[in-house]
Amino acid sequence: MTKILPVIMCGGAGTRVWPESRETLPKQFIPLVGELSTFQTTIQTLSDEAFDKPVIISNADYRFLVTDQLRAIGASADVVLEPTRRDSAAAVAVAAGVAARRSPQTIVVVLAADHVVRDPRGLVALCKKAAAAAADGYIVTLGVKPDNPATGYGYIRTGERIAGDVFNLEAFVEKPDRETAQRYIDAGYLWNSGNFIFRADVMQAEIAQFEPAIADAAEKAIDAGRSDLDFLVLDAESFARAPKTSIDYAVMEKTRKAAVIEADIGWSDVGNWRAVWELTERDEQGNSVRGNGVVRDSRNVHVRSDETLTTVVGVDDVIVVTTPDAVLVLGHEHGDNVKQLVDQLKRENRREAGEHKRIFRPWGFYQSVDSGDRHQVKRIVVKPGARLSLQKHFHRAEHWIVVKGTAEVGRDEETLLVHENESVYLPIGCIHRLSNPGKIDLEIIEVQTGSYLGEDDIVRLADLYSRA
Repeated sequence: MTKILPVIMCGGAGTRVWPESRETLPKQFIPLVGELSTFQTTIQTLSDEAFDKPVIISNADYRFLVTDQLRAIGASADVVLEPTRRDSAAAVAVAAGVAARRSPQTIVVVLAADHVVRDPRGLVALCKKAAAAAADGYIVTLGVKPDNPATGYGYIRTGERIAGDVFNLEAFVEKPDRETAQRYIDAGYLWNSGNFIFRADVMQAEIAQFEPAIADAAEKAIDAGRSDLDFLVLDAESFARAPKTSIDYAVMEKTRKAAVIEADIGWSDVGNWRAVWELTERDEQGNSVRGNGVVRDSRNVHVRSDETLTTVVGVDDVIVVTTPDAVLVLGHEHGDNVKQLVDQLKRENRREAGEHKRIFRPWGFYQSVDSGDRHQVKRIVVKPGARLSLQKHFHRAEHWIVVKGTAEVGRDEETLLVHENESVYLPIGCIHRLSNPGKIDLEIIEVQTGSYLGEDDIVRLADLYSRA
């Protein structure tokens, strides 16, 4: 049997589950439900022999998060990087173009990296059924059987049976109010999951017919793309010409080739904190705690805190999320308002809107510990064998104290080995580089002092990760 090519969309920001999900670490890379991220769980689902090696479509900011999370579960994939965000229509056009270069007849399944499926075997079985219809020229979507009159999803009306479990897709309808949603469910409508199975040449032809600018931009972006480390980077100028629109608007609401299979697989797009609570194991009072939390005399409470002790007493129907630099207290019925909150924080130029205190880099991460007008303290962790860029600063000096492992420090013309409980001083303007030559994580405390401490006071002279 010809294998299905899975394409995982992995570029969203997930602002509705702020403050855990932010631009620098969005929800698809967070273990919102279970021990693995939704991205990792999706990759594991695709380990079935029916699927070929996955293709990941992400953006340049997340390229090393993708590879780190793949490595953590022993998986591999081909990674395509979008130089700018252009919504799902352009991403699907790229997916079809990449697949068509293997063979125009390639069957593609496009899945989102930030969804949860409680029945992964059921998903695999549906993909196999949908692949047969896709081979006959249909663009098949998975229509999820609703279990409540949700107002956060679009709905699908099915038409006549095509064959087996595959039906014509008669209409998409927008997110309804609760009363309308109940009428839809009573009439047999399905949720629109946003997952698609199609033949590469069929999708290419439909996009070219309805959105020729997107088709042209995607083709040129692939043709003019370049290899960078282990990534295919789409050509920025070409890709930027693609209009921003979803694949639903661009193709699925216009094409006559749309089909649907009903999916009863425990699906959720984990679109807000209430959805996370619903997917989490709860006690008799409906309470759930992840991390360092205590709940008393309360019902339907969800507490999340990896570090700070978070306690809730005498309230019902709330979600409390504590991170090192932000706390969210949210009523269950206001989950969709978190996006508006994040938009407000962005307008106020609040760093917490998009950045965590812990910032991930290809070599590891750093985390702010303390800061003032002329000083900043960071905890830096460097993975075994990794090294930071060769760099210098014009406005700050740095003191590095090794608390774990051994650091190899290049400082101007000299190379130093700095061991645990030892330190090194880097004066303003010196050319320096930090490396971890060992087999365990290197952990240092960095104390910066100077007149300006911003990250843009880094002049990279050489870099393993193509950032110089």
